[in-house]
Amino acid sequence: MKLTRRTILAAVSTAALLAQPLMATAQDLPRNIRMVIGSTSTGGDTYQNSAIVADALSEKLGVNIKVDAVGAVAGFKALARDKRGTTIMMFHDFAYLAELYGGKGFVNPFENYIVGATVATNPGNAFLVPKNSPYQTMTDILDAAANGEKVRVAIQPGGVSELGFSAMKNAANVNKPGSGENIVAVNTGSQSDKNQAMWDGLADVINGSIQSNEQFTQLPEDDQKAMRFVWITASPETLNGAPEAGMGKMTRDDMLKYAAPETHVPLNASEDFTFDKEFFFIYNKDMDPAIIDKIDTALSEIYADGAIQDRQTEAFFIPNFRPSAQAREHLIEKRTTYGDVISEISG
Repeated sequence: MKLTRRTILAAVSTAALLAQPLMATAQDLPRNIRMVIGSTSTGGDTYQNSAIVADALSEKLGVNIKVDAVGAVAGFKALARDKRGTTIMMFHDFAYLAELYGGKGFVNPFENYIVGATVATNPGNAFLVPKNSPYQTMTDILDAAANGEKVRVAIQPGGVSELGFSAMKNAANVNKPGSGENIVAVNTGSQSDKNQAMWDGLADVINGSIQSNEQFTQLPEDDQKAMRFVWITASPETLNGAPEAGMGKMTRDDMLKYAAPETHVPLNASEDFTFDKEFFFIYNKDMDPAIIDKIDTALSEIYADGAIQDRQTEAFFIPNFRPSAQAREHLIEKRTTYGDVISEISG
């Protein structure tokens, strides 16, 4: 058979058509995306914020994004197995704090994964007591520790709640050297587990959030589930950026009473401890960078439109979109800062 220019071009075209279904452009996103989160609770702040972002991204990108509350360890494992982009993660500062605390199975996410865009700050990270507790304030708690009382604090080890717990122990020691040993951890899991520890009488104080726990603060004192805030860890600058109306029946002015400097939880002799909890994307380290760029572009357009800010603000989150490169720089600096704080507190 004589090979003409026409037959050669036809053969090449046919081969290209046959190969086409096996090839995907780098920027193509999977039709169905699983967004794992580092919480097992569907009532906590991580799920609430992730659902808002997932809905907006689904609409913008024309794909299905399902939020899956699998918890931190399972979430990182799922992410490590999938470099195709069908699994992505939304989490908060626990992602790097767990490794700083030496949590089993946790690694530095900036080295082992790709940390992406920030999307929101939760100004409502907090600690609460039962409404009928004898502890009315953080001063009462620190004084109790100074007087030799054991104060049990329910936390999820290795993350945001343990950072607040460590700061509480440190504050007790600043108040009276050695009394930090009377601030005792009750290790639990996600928010529902911490709540249950209080209701079962296993904890005197729990870590929580305004979004998850404000509803329980509205219950009458004789209700077993009734709670009361004693400390909000956010900086006053962050809280002042929150809506004046606050959330539920708790106004911004109400919240500021539980934050520095109104509520005094000393880091040292001259300053209070504060911490702002931020949410951000995490990706498999071998995922196509073009997919991350596409998500960043979509988020830029979503935040430029402004509708997502309204939804986040209604749920008492403060929008703080930063594209991936800028977010990584910010979060690495934050990790360094709180790494020093953890060393100081632990030392």
